[in-house]
Amino acid sequence: MPETKEKWIEITVLTPPELVDAMSNFLEELGADGVFQEAEIKESFTNLNAPAREEIKAWLPWSRNVKKRTTRIEAYIDSLSTLFPGMEKPRFSTKTIIDPDWGEQWKKYFKPLRVSNNIIIKPTWERYSPAGRDIVIDIDPGMAFGTGQHASTTMCIMAIEDILLKSSVREEYDILDVGTGTGILAICAAKLGARAVTGIDIDPKAVEIAGKNIVINGVEDRVEIINRDIALCRGSFDLIAANLISGALIKLHSHLISLTKPGGYIIASGITEQDAKDVEKIFCNGETVLHETRSENEWVCYTFKKAGRQSDMLP
Repeated sequence: MPETKEKWIEITVLTPPELVDAMSNFLEELGADGVFQEAEIKESFTNLNAPAREEIKAWLPWSRNVKKRTTRIEAYIDSLSTLFPGMEKPRFSTKTIIDPDWGEQWKKYFKPLRVSNNIIIKPTWERYSPAGRDIVIDIDPGMAFGTGQHASTTMCIMAIEDILLKSSVREEYDILDVGTGTGILAICAAKLGARAVTGIDIDPKAVEIAGKNIVINGVEDRVEIINRDIALCRGSFDLIAANLISGALIKLHSHLISLTKPGGYIIASGITEQDAKDVEKIFCNGETVLHETRSENEWVCYTFKKAGRQSDMLP
């Protein structure tokens, strides 16, 4: 029998740089199996004053409800234009790709990236020569496409790095990575010196890919990846990283706090500016207090600290 050819819908979005993260996050939530940002471009090389626009490419598995999905994209772009009337409206186009040798084609979009003072994330097929205190994380994202380039992920990494490198007892830390995806945050925590890291995800494919990345980075002795709903998770952790969406953080806040040791930290990311105050309010309820806030474009990452004290040596 002839080999079945896969079909994909490629979505190309031209957007002002300030809206890149919002569009990327929306396309991921829509079900895209890959979202990548290309180089900044100008509408016209003859008009150097033309506004800079960036190109996002995303790929959706083909299905009969393609029209429904494009309608949702149009509605979301309209909502962005209402929220940001001073910015140019993003534009998008679609095309069908048949059997594009997918396993190789998307790799051209993933290059080594410095995401914090010490952490470099690179694909397994690229070379990178570390210098100084560089900690290199090798990632093969597979079809999970978690490359660590989204602002919510990079801010999580910065927050983890800041807490662990300031602590003289980081080798005693037990860490939970909620919604681990390709395992980037779990691997970073282990390479920064944490004693034990648990990555949890409800997606079996993500768990499979994260497990492979754990082995690639040689941290399988300290990192465990499990396929489970966080609501069913039990344990006690010094630091929890939850790179989710605002609604999930609000829904899970009491459980996340209960899993955190006295004096421990919760890093909450994946939060848009419009939802930030709601998340901050529900976490700052007496059990936890705001420790640090990071922001990039319209994304916010909070670090909360639970009341109590584990050790005088904790930062």
